[in-house]
Amino acid sequence: MKRTVLYLVLGVIVVAAIVGATVWRTGLVASPQEGARSAVVERGTMLVAVSASGSVEPQARVNLAFEVVGRVAEMPVEVGDRVEVGDVLARLDTGQLTLQVHQAQAALALAEAQLAQLRAGPQPDDVEAAEADLRAAQAQVSAAVANRDQLERGASDAQIAAAEAQVASANLQKEVTQDAHDRIVHGDSDETAKEQARYDLYAAEKALAAAQAALDEVLAGADADEIRAARANVAAAVAQRDAVQAQLDLLLAGTTDEQITDAEAQVAQAQATLDLAELSLEQATLRAPFDGVVAAVNVTTGEMASAGLPAIILVDTSRFRVIVSVDEIDVGQLWEGQIADVTLEAFPDVVVNSTVERIAPAATIEGGVVYYDVVIRLAPTDVPIRADMTVNATIVVDELSDVLMIPTWVARVDRDTGQTYVYRKVGDEIGRVDVALGVRHAGFAQVLDGLSEGDEVVWLGEATPFNFGSE
Repeated sequence: MKRTVLYLVLGVIVVAAIVGATVWRTGLVASPQEGARSAVVERGTMLVAVSASGSVEPQARVNLAFEVVGRVAEMPVEVGDRVEVGDVLARLDTGQLTLQVHQAQAALALAEAQLAQLRAGPQPDDVEAAEADLRAAQAQVSAAVANRDQLERGASDAQIAAAEAQVASANLQKEVTQDAHDRIVHGDSDETAKEQARYDLYAAEKALAAAQAALDEVLAGADADEIRAARANVAAAVAQRDAVQAQLDLLLAGTTDEQITDAEAQVAQAQATLDLAELSLEQATLRAPFDGVVAAVNVTTGEMASAGLPAIILVDTSRFRVIVSVDEIDVGQLWEGQIADVTLEAFPDVVVNSTVERIAPAATIEGGVVYYDVVIRLAPTDVPIRADMTVNATIVVDELSDVLMIPTWVARVDRDTGQTYVYRKVGDEIGRVDVALGVRHAGFAQVLDGLSEGDEVVWLGEATPFNFGSE
């Protein structure tokens, strides 16, 4: 950083410089040396100016980054392309993000339908269906209770008699079938008739065994496992009936405020999920926020783009401004609206008349140096200005009239005492004269004390001139 140069000195300026080993501290030289340069102390007008350096900034510069992670599917721009606001600069693969939007839309539609149903209240068809479900549940309870009771009581006389009658009937049928089987098998019947007789006898024997097993089961009664299972079936049937009854009671009671509130919350949550999905889909596309020029492209088609890292840099080159750093000593003399002369290192012979637009309210500290950023608005010019060019700005803050002036190259500083001095020529003799200097501008310094108008001052070339700092 080049420091601000403003020398409005009210006293002696102390700057270290190298003075030649041959300087005469006695202050007298017998005669001027060959090749010495000289100047005459004159009166004139001097400008008090703040000079600073900085760089050209575009009207706007923005780093565009994806806010979601994805693979780059489209990259329609290159560095140097001019784009308009809204133009697509880059786009990620949006397949999964689109699916998430569709899912969120479906969830929102379901939540809205449930809310609408609650607000509408129970419908006659819903009540009728719930009542039918209750009747069915009650019938299941009755059947389960009857079965349990039957198992717990055991078989009745009628059940035993019926089972015995089944055994007797099956036994009689078996005897009749046995006689027929014997006649056919031992007679002259063909083989088909004999095979049918054997099958009929087998079926009759199985029917008799099944009837006898049923009678034995009736006489034995239910075991403990069967009774427990029957009781469990009763409990399950009762629970189902009670649940159906509660559902019917809710329908008949109508919708409560709490149910409406809960359903509304579900709708709001579904809407928020949809908004987030749509936002993620939108963030998968980078669009130009203003008319400008693509300054950098940091991603390529097919690569995975990281969220938050600049993918495109866009600049607005419709207007330019300059930002220079001004030392805290000088910033108090600046105000918005001051005229500034700006030169660019790329075009050193061109001066762009500009205006101070803004002075930073807070300082920047770098390397222990406190400075303030000053924004200078460049006036329209035909000069082909580009962003980030190095510039030098001179801001005039005052004009001093009728002041003594000398060229800065004749002044030097005593390295032992810090005293500023010049060599003055009187006749053929040259002697040292201590001086107090003030403002310096455009290669001249204001003389506060030590010289008079018309005095001739010289530089003998044997010492380093007084260092006023950089221009």
